[in-house]
This record gives sequence, structure tokens and C-alpha cells, in this order.
Amino acid sequence: MISKNKQANILLLAVALIWGSTFVLVQNAILFLEPLQFNGIRFLIAFLFLLLWLLLFHRHLLKELKTSTVVAGAVLGFCLFIGYAFQTIGLLYTTSSKAGFITGLSVVLVPLFLFLFFKQKLSVNSTIGIAFATAGLYAITVGSTMSLNAGDGFVLICAVGFAMQIVLTSTYSSKHSALLLTIMQIFTVSVLSFIGSFLFEEWNGLNVFSLVQADVLLALVVTSIFATALAFVIQTSLQKYTSAATVALIFSTEPVFAAVTAYFFAGERLTVSAFVGCLLILFGMIATELPQQKFRPLLKQKT
Repeated sequence: MISKNKQANILLLAVALIWGSTFVLVQNAILFLEPLQFNGIRFLIAFLFLLLWLLLFHRHLLKELKTSTVVAGAVLGFCLFIGYAFQTIGLLYTTSSKAGFITGLSVVLVPLFLFLFFKQKLSVNSTIGIAFATAGLYAITVGSTMSLNAGDGFVLICAVGFAMQIVLTSTYSSKHSALLLTIMQIFTVSVLSFIGSFLFEEWNGLNVFSLVQADVLLALVVTSIFATALAFVIQTSLQKYTSAATVALIFSTEPVFAAVTAYFFAGERLTVSAFVGCLLILFGMIATELPQQKFRPLLKQKT
């Protein structure tokens, strides 16, 4: 019989696989829907799903909902909005595999931001990890062309947004319910995405033809229910059965899955320079995660 620890690790690895596979799915979906419009729908579905989950199984948490919880969720949601908005827009101009690895830089940026904004001393491993990741970013985005792809730049901004969300979570996570914070974050991302879509995208209402496209439906189901709502439920219910270090290392495989799924389902091929860059970023992510004892639990707050 498989132990609860192994079951937890297997399911968390499945979450990383789902997150990695979404890059290709989203890239296909935004051929039919505008990027911010897609995100608005995705997070609205996830919000409604988690709201139903709250009302059915955790109704008692409603007593803990305060103005400060709403504000905290909105702040974290804004950072998530920046992350998902620029990631989705970036996928219009760069490949899924490259986007996956550049997004993974958020893990490396966390200790750097903690040092810059909270004066947390960088460990030797964190410094090494940042050095590896910086070299990898150069190789994967610039390489021999000496020019930065616009999509790579957008996804880099996305990594900054995700990293800030992780850092700011350290301020709010101990003061509010994780489920309530997540629901507020997801709701905020949905609202900001729809507002951004109205302001900056071509908007003729929801195109029913686009919504019923197989690629769009598949992407919405996987990203909203599995990659956002259920992924959060799995994380919060299973993390007690495994170590934080193991969880962090498992989640660092997400960009690897992004590259693998892009290879098999999108026919993407990395150049030698990009492949070396991906390896350097992966090494940097792992090196950075290993020593982060105090802030490691925060890395499990991704939605």
C-alpha cells in the first residue's frame, strides 16, 4: 500500500505537470480569444468553483471574512494579475517552453526581493542560484542574436509579478484564512482581467464561436478547474503529508513539463543556446529552493 507521503508527492507532481501543460493550452486558446479576456473567463470560473467549495465545505470561514482580508486578497490578486496577464500576452510572441522556464525565474527572484525590500540576507545557495538563472535567462532570451524577444520580456515581467505575490504572502498568510485569501485573489484577477480587456483589447462581447472552439474549451477547463481551483485544494490538503523542501523541489519541475509538453504537442524545438539556458535556470531554481527554510512554505501559495 502506498504511504500518504508518496501519495501526496505523486499528486503534487501531477499539479506541476498540469501547470506545465497549460502553456501550450493557453497558447492555442488565445488564437481565438484575446489574452486578457481569456484570463477573465478562466479566473471567473475558478472563483465560482472555489466559492461553491467554500459554501459547501467551509462555510464557517465566512465568519473570518474581514475588510483587511479583502484588501490583502486584492493586493495579492493584483500581483497575480500582473503575472498571468503578461504571461498570457507573452505567449503571443514566444514559445511555450521558453515561457515556462522564464516564468520559473519567479522562484529565484523571491530571495532577491526579500533581500532588496526586507533586508533578508542572501544565502550562498541563493546567490549561486541567482547567478545560474541570470546566465540562463541571457542564453534563452538573447543567445547569439543579441536581441530580446518581446514575448520573453513580457514573460519576465510575469515572473516579477509572481515573485512579488510570493513575497507579499509572507505578510498576509499568517493573518488570514488561506482559502479566503485565495478566493479573493482569484476574484481580483478575474475583475482586473475583464477591465483590462475592455480597455486595451478588441471587445465585441463574448464571441460564442470562439468559446465553443475545442482548444478554448479544453484550455478553460484545465486552467480554471484543474490548474487553479483544484490545484489549490490539493496543495492545502496534502502539504501536511510531505516536507516543504520536497514540495518546493516538486514544483520546480513545472517548466520542465512545459518544455516536454511543448515538444510533443506543439512541435517546439529549442536551440542549443535556449536548451543550455533552460538547464541553467532549472539549476538556479533548485539551488535557490534548497536552503529557503523560513520562506519555503510561501512557495506553496501559487494559484
